[in-house]
Amino acid sequence: MKQVGLAILLFASFCCAEESGSFQPASTNVWGAEYPRVDSADRAEFRVKAPDATKVRLNFWSGPKLDMVKQPDGFWAVTTPPLVPGFHYYTLIIDGAETSDPNSLAFFGGGKDASGIEIPEPGSTYYSAQDVPHGQVREIWYYSKVAGTWRHALVYLPPNYDTETKVRYPVLYLQHGAGEDETGWTKQGHANFILDNLIAAGSCKPMILVMAYGYARRAGQPAPDLTGKPFGSPEMRRAMQEMVAAFEDDLTQVLVPYIDANFRTIADRDHRAMAGLSMGGMQTFQVTFDHLDMFSYIGGFSGAAGALVFGNQKFDVKTAFNGAMADPAAFAKRVHLLWVGVGTAEPEGMRAGLVGLHDALEEANIKHVFYESPGTAHEWQTWRRDLKDFAPRLFQQDGK
Repeated sequence: MKQVGLAILLFASFCCAEESGSFQPASTNVWGAEYPRVDSADRAEFRVKAPDATKVRLNFWSGPKLDMVKQPDGFWAVTTPPLVPGFHYYTLIIDGAETSDPNSLAFFGGGKDASGIEIPEPGSTYYSAQDVPHGQVREIWYYSKVAGTWRHALVYLPPNYDTETKVRYPVLYLQHGAGEDETGWTKQGHANFILDNLIAAGSCKPMILVMAYGYARRAGQPAPDLTGKPFGSPEMRRAMQEMVAAFEDDLTQVLVPYIDANFRTIADRDHRAMAGLSMGGMQTFQVTFDHLDMFSYIGGFSGAAGALVFGNQKFDVKTAFNGAMADPAAFAKRVHLLWVGVGTAEPEGMRAGLVGLHDALEEANIKHVFYESPGTAHEWQTWRRDLKDFAPRLFQQDGK
């Protein structure tokens, strides 16, 4: 009977797909959900049951806010204009209350679980599951003497890690952005598939990938009260600096030693990299420049020096990070790769800051790579492309 029921469900799903023309269920739906659906023109069709509601709106965080139309059967529906390919967060506003779409998988963003929809990018298979050897993503818990609590991280192990037991691997520490967490790089970013596909193509070295929880507070330190404090305020800056400093100590004093003790790493600076998106890029620059004895590959994806995040301060290459780049030749020998990326459609202030960083590095003859993702904003499609360009440059002699 179970097999008959499954067959009926699959047949019904097929029939619904046929009736809807080119619309097909999104890959980000929960199992069996027919909506939202995406067509070949990058439009998305949404449908949600709320028979007692008086108003329902579809709320894309970085896109359209659309009124849904009530149908005779009690469902509300709307079809979007074409959307930019990639991953998009969204919620539903039902009579003023913001809620997730029960048809969507949950993705942690904006400090909460939210809905998301994937709009396929034509011809892009580098971040999807392909018929290639796959690595494994494992969960770890480690006790942090810095934070005085247990902390969580995800670890990607490359294909054949468990069978080729004498092989040791370089490590990339890859950080999420503000409002997201350590699950973002696999659930939203598909970093594991990106590395699987690059490794299978021979485009990058097999490596271990560590994705850590990016928020930290020192043991006994109370949570800051930021009620009514705007972004960029002195109180917000101070809280951010304290968090980054605590995270820096946790990563360098606890997590890195834990990874080296429990996985087959090549435990030296020439085989250790760090990168991050947005807030994670800011964290990366602080951690790596404070610990150039531990890291020699540095990547900022839509994020870099803290001065570029808070305010319009000009980046002074000679004095930044305690003068680490004051001598360009010495810096080039010490840091194998300095990489900065930004989307061409990023918010103007953020884009201007990162372009300004690139210009300052160019003017000072600091060897680096500057990458622009065409047509993408502060979003996962930018950061997927960043990782695709960044990872193949790692653990090569000169980062090229």
